[in-house]
Amino acid sequence: MAARPVRQVRAQDRIPDDIPGRVPRDLPGGVELYHLRPDGGILLADREGSRELGPEREFLRFIDDGQFAHYLVGDTGTSPERPSNATVKLGVVGPRSAFTPHAHGGEHFVLSLGHASCGLYDEARGRVTDVPLAPGMLIRIPEMMPHSFANRGDAPLTILAANTGYGIDHEDYAITAAEAERRAQSPGGAPAGGRTALAAEPVTDYRALAAELRDIERAQRVHGIAATTVRERLAARLRRVAAALEVPR
Repeated sequence: MAARPVRQVRAQDRIPDDIPGRVPRDLPGGVELYHLRPDGGILLADREGSRELGPEREFLRFIDDGQFAHYLVGDTGTSPERPSNATVKLGVVGPRSAFTPHAHGGEHFVLSLGHASCGLYDEARGRVTDVPLAPGMLIRIPEMMPHSFANRGDAPLTILAANTGYGIDHEDYAITAAEAERRAQSPGGAPAGGRTALAAEPVTDYRALAAELRDIERAQRVHGIAATTVRERLAARLRRVAAALEVPR
């Protein structure tokens, strides 16, 4: 078998020297390299160069004002009728902030790259449970489980979120208490979780869902967003130092 010839990289094909860190200088066309920094910044490099992603560039509103998302798989119009089967996106959660409590029509996976927490309604125990998250922890949230994700830190928090079947624009992407109450008052409510009107299919109790979401809202008002510990703040500083050594700018 003949040896594969070595591709010669022309000067005009090389990535400019302003790429931060040890990014390869000859990325093939269509390849994207993301650096998710410990300070919450997101750098994107491709064969054209590098740039920092943020609210002013290539980001969409993410459920609430001040929260942002950048799609990697699927788009805002993804749905069971227009599927990519899942959406995967980078999200940026503002410092010391939390999303409005909501439930998704499909299951939900969130990877936290900072110090976060997730308030979840535990139906079996009838109470709100707060789950603290450290960098590198990924949480799976079943479909239609009321929850709210929060950033406990003082810097923007980067997350990687994957939802089965739904983009942000779909009516069942994030059902808030107000929306659940509206559906509870309308005849027959509205489908959620990709469910149909067939008798064999489970029907969402929107009145109960609204009450559970209100419980999470109440817990947020009473307890606020938990603070990071001294150990976590020290670990965050060390992580920034490690990142500077590993991927110098």
